[in-house]
Amino acid sequence: MKEVAIGIDIGGTNTVLGVVDKKGNCIAKDSIVTCGYGSVDKYIETIAEKIKELLSAIGTQCKVKGIGIGAPNGNCKRGTIEYAPNLKWKGIIPISESLCKYFDFPVLVTNDANAAAIGEMVYGSAKKMKDFIVVTLGTGLGSGFVSGGKLLCGHNGFAGELGHTIAVIDGRSCGCGRKGCLETYVSATGITRTVIEMLGKNKTKSILRNYSNSNINSKRIYEAALQKDKLALEAFEFTGKMLGLKLSDTVAITNPEAIFLFGGLAKAGDLIFKPTKEAMDNNMLNIFKNSCALLPSGIDENNAAVLGAASLIWKANDM
Repeated sequence: MKEVAIGIDIGGTNTVLGVVDKKGNCIAKDSIVTCGYGSVDKYIETIAEKIKELLSAIGTQCKVKGIGIGAPNGNCKRGTIEYAPNLKWKGIIPISESLCKYFDFPVLVTNDANAAAIGEMVYGSAKKMKDFIVVTLGTGLGSGFVSGGKLLCGHNGFAGELGHTIAVIDGRSCGCGRKGCLETYVSATGITRTVIEMLGKNKTKSILRNYSNSNINSKRIYEAALQKDKLALEAFEFTGKMLGLKLSDTVAITNPEAIFLFGGLAKAGDLIFKPTKEAMDNNMLNIFKNSCALLPSGIDENNAAVLGAASLIWKANDM
């Protein structure tokens, strides 16, 4: 009988569910809206119903080993979602305990970036690595640290928040309530803020001046950069330099074999990888020079979130 795991990715807009085998095949998949429920209990009940539908669809030829959940502010030690800024429900949500009422197999929870890191180890390019970092460059900047083959969770379950380390003292306001966090500069949102600031401060000709500030986004900045737009190229250079500098400090702390970049901004390829690698190498402590590779993620992008969440079950003993 084939062993499978259920992966659940909880996002601010949608929740995606999938049944995944050990080879990374997504056997069945579905989604629901995250908001629109009268209570968190109703939302969890709907997730349970969808899981049962998926299991019914694949029949009895599979044995479920457990449910893995990737969620914003997911706590891998407590099985909770805690004070997630982009979810409707505030406070602490005991999602593992609540789902366990419907099923007799384990339910594991972590944040979405940690899930991406474990997914990279199970299904991606870190299969033979025990020390690496995954940095997710989406709307914000997430990160997952694996050290000695184990996910770094920390004392309270929230270790590895690279995006919320300070990059600029008294810098840009961040959704976490502080100022100058790295993700306010290095993310899809961050590079957009950079371009808007540049458009206001200088008179450099740019395709991006054809758009109002509210219509500028990372996709349009990327498209402008492909057309050799000077301002867009400078924005990528600035963003990569900020990231590379932080990564050089991170290498000095965790000494990883590789750092993987994942997410929308990472799709820009050399536009983001080249300045990041240059800044990383130029600021690296001598004993770490040439010891850490900067690589793109090796996970199937279409099912990445579900694969990452499901992988928690296969690596349950490493959390």
